[in-house]
Amino acid sequence: MNPSDSNSNNRHDLSAQNDKPVQPNSANAAADLIRKKISSLYKDEPKAKEEIAEVELVKHRSKHQQYMYDLSHSGKSLADIQTDWHTYYSGLPNDEKHQVWQEFYANNQQPVHASQAGPTLPTNDTKPARHQRPLSPSQRDQRNTSDIKRHLLGTVRQRRKIQKKHHLRSLLFGLSMGTLVLVVFLFSFFNERFIAPFITPSRNVSATSIIIDPGNTAVSPEAKIIIPKINVEIPVIYDEPTIDEAAIQRALERGVVHYPTTSNPGEIGNGVVFGHSANNILNKGKYKFAFVLLKRLEAGDTFYVQKDGKRYVYRVFDKKIVPPTDVSVLYPSFPDKPATFTLITCDPPGTSLNRLVVTGEQISPDPSTNVASTAKPSEAQPAELPSNAPTLWQRFTHWLAG
Repeated sequence: MNPSDSNSNNRHDLSAQNDKPVQPNSANAAADLIRKKISSLYKDEPKAKEEIAEVELVKHRSKHQQYMYDLSHSGKSLADIQTDWHTYYSGLPNDEKHQVWQEFYANNQQPVHASQAGPTLPTNDTKPARHQRPLSPSQRDQRNTSDIKRHLLGTVRQRRKIQKKHHLRSLLFGLSMGTLVLVVFLFSFFNERFIAPFITPSRNVSATSIIIDPGNTAVSPEAKIIIPKINVEIPVIYDEPTIDEAAIQRALERGVVHYPTTSNPGEIGNGVVFGHSANNILNKGKYKFAFVLLKRLEAGDTFYVQKDGKRYVYRVFDKKIVPPTDVSVLYPSFPDKPATFTLITCDPPGTSLNRLVVTGEQISPDPSTNVASTAKPSEAQPAELPSNAPTLWQRFTHWLAG
């Protein structure tokens, strides 16, 4: 008997028994269940696109392959071919559906060894593979298990080296950026806390002490303040009409600034000037360190304010440190001192944490000859006293914040 006929008869018997219910007490119950399960696998036909690729490669076609070949050359669209193929496949008996799948597997999988000969039936875990040509002997991996193991270990080691290299780069980048930030911070800190106090407060100051005889020394027409004890001689800016912080900061680049809501020299009341204590050497202006040594003044020391060709002499009687919100120092109340002048700067030097306030009473000319104050009070009181210009560190953090 021909083995192929026997296989065909077996498949026919399998399909014929597919529709019979499985009897629990039957001796062939397990066999019937397997037959039914195998038959259900052929419910769906192979995809038309994959079948077309298959029949193009086959020289000796079965009737099913010939049908698909003729269908693929009919000029129909792939959707129509899929519909006609589905109709054709659905009308086939189970044994011929089985044959279609056997042909599909035979042309889409590598041939099995002779020792593994036998019909290849799909299982629940097996799905038709995508079309691929069998690999030639030269394309197959000829390596043994030891070779493959060595290759995998080498790959893992290589990747580990790459990862270490990347980690090192990240670490170096982080360290370099941290070092840069630290250098900027230390430069700013060192410059404003250590270098600044030793820098001459003004470029106009002489290396020799200032000695003034109020009775004999001529008065220049420039408005300025002279503090002999700390060797300061700096212009006073009277033309800034507003108390806006940005405007005050711009005016401080030209000298110390008279606060516009306070009295002028020669008037009853209190006049106020602001000056920088210390600032970054990279900031604009020649007077960044105008009042850096102001803390050295003590009660009894004198300073001079010149305006409109007149010189006014003041003697220090009060010195204190206040928070920047204490705006009362702009208008101090000293009933027995009708004419005073106040010098204000930031403290500690180079910061805006507090304000150093030094006040002197007019001793020359006699304050009884002073006129009424011409200062015009501002409609809005300032929330804080003017501050130092931003430090290099503050500019850097502001730039980082956008």
